[in-house]
Amino acid sequence: MTERFDAVVLGMGPGGEVAASRLLAAGRKVAVVERELIGGECGYWACIPSKTLLRPPEARAEATRVAGTGTPALSWPEVSAYRDYMIRGLDDTKQVRGYEEQGATVLKGMGRITGPGTVEVDGRVLRADNIIIATGSDAAIPPIKGLDDVRVWTNREATTLKEIPERVVMVGGGPTGIELGQMMARFGAEVTIVQSAERLTNREEPKVSELIQSALEEEGIQLRLGRRVTEASRDGAGTIVRLDDGSTISTDVVVIGARRSPRTRGIGLEAVGIEPGEKGLPVDDCCRVAEGIWAVGDVTGIMPFTHVAKYQGRVVASNILGKPARADYRSVPRVVFSDPEIAAVGLTEEQARKAGVDVVTATVNLPEAIARPWTYEQDPRGHLGLVADRARGVLVGAWAVAPMSGEWIHQASLAIRAQVPVATLLDTAPQFPTYSEAYLTGLEELGL
Repeated sequence: MTERFDAVVLGMGPGGEVAASRLLAAGRKVAVVERELIGGECGYWACIPSKTLLRPPEARAEATRVAGTGTPALSWPEVSAYRDYMIRGLDDTKQVRGYEEQGATVLKGMGRITGPGTVEVDGRVLRADNIIIATGSDAAIPPIKGLDDVRVWTNREATTLKEIPERVVMVGGGPTGIELGQMMARFGAEVTIVQSAERLTNREEPKVSELIQSALEEEGIQLRLGRRVTEASRDGAGTIVRLDDGSTISTDVVVIGARRSPRTRGIGLEAVGIEPGEKGLPVDDCCRVAEGIWAVGDVTGIMPFTHVAKYQGRVVASNILGKPARADYRSVPRVVFSDPEIAAVGLTEEQARKAGVDVVTATVNLPEAIARPWTYEQDPRGHLGLVADRARGVLVGAWAVAPMSGEWIHQASLAIRAQVPVATLLDTAPQFPTYSEAYLTGLEELGL
């Protein structure tokens, strides 16, 4: 028996959820297919548990920097219990029921495309005008000799951990390595971050790397930059990690946080003649893979962020509902929830120059420019950087390393998306005292 639907969604992480919810709200008949938990990687093993675990030690560190406050105690049992509450004990029963109440047909299992407009789930055949692929990504384990013989965690084990290990080697100095490394260090672990590039967050401005490196080293986190792990071996109950310079690190667990691989295997792409690329499924700016087939989220390989998956979900739903929409990624913010936070949007100075932009930049030392850092903490810190197109008089990029920068980077994001003239941005009156006030200083420094 074949069942007919307007859309079948393969994978119910944030992108799949947004697309499904909007189609259901518009009265469409939708089937959702999930092999694990509705909510996906973000809800159970990534964004939600990691940010939940990051916040208590962050609040403790903030208290130590505020005048006249004591140092709060950290209770790992209470923190981990709240983490378990936030990830619903890895139980999606309520989510399944919620989608069924919205009118969706919910199938738990592995979905496979068997032909144009056809999906099979454990022998159940679904036909649909639209198939939305939202299968996400997996942690990519590097081919390191001996890694199979030692204790290795991906983000899944690291965000659902029951006890904090004494010693940790983080492989990768990007967002995952920085966030989880700092979190475990603040709970008492001895942490070393090994990064193959010469600097942390090497896709952002060099100044960003310099600032976060200094912050992590001040907390006692060891950094091995420009180094690769070549081998791992057992050492009693622990592990010895060897680097490409011959040095070794003793650890209890190796945490892989370097990169992720799109989940494109086993979903039947060959049945519809689709060949995935190395980074994922190629999509056009409507998030269309082929006629009647769409893709959202990590599986597209565009930007592996939950907010991008949700944005693409909106784009796909809009197009299916007959309201043409195109994705524009120029102003997508990038945030590392470290302490201090790292936030960026748009182009770096180097990227802008390579794109032929007539670049002008400004960097603002926040404690020297505005009052808010001083009211926020003693010995305040923070920087804001702007990248502008001199010829057009608009921002093309921005970055900040400062408290709560993930919140106020969105002013730059909107300015870049809407191409608001710098002259217009200058003709505003930001609230005093706020971190946002620093934009005026930076914009004036641009001299446009």
